[in-house]
Amino acid sequence: MGASGSKARGLWPFASAAGGSGSEAPGAAGADQALMRSRGRAVPPFVFTRRGSMFYDEDGDLAHEFYEETVVTKNGQKRAKLRRVHKNLIPQGIVKLDTPRIHVDFPVILYEV
Repeated sequence: MGASGSKARGLWPFASAAGGSGSEAPGAAGADQALMRSRGRAVPPFVFTRRGSMFYDEDGDLAHEFYEETVVTKNGQKRAKLRRVHKNLIPQGIVKLDTPRIHVDFPVILYEV
């Protein structure tokens, strides 16, 4: 629980360029914390998009959950019940964030009390 998938896939995008042995001088720590991808390109620590959590139905409405009203006859009485819709829903897709967020795997302490 709580583990992100980027380490499990074998790609750690925030690895140090120098290898990060931990025995460097304290002044050189900032210079060695370059964010490098496996091919040597710099990776920004920010996330600009996320996967949407809502769905579109066949009418084009956007919501987290959809319900339809069904009429149930029980003992001669008609009752209306809500039934959750699971079919014909289209995921929202990629959503652009209003403000960039810091990536969950970014290995730097931002604030310490």
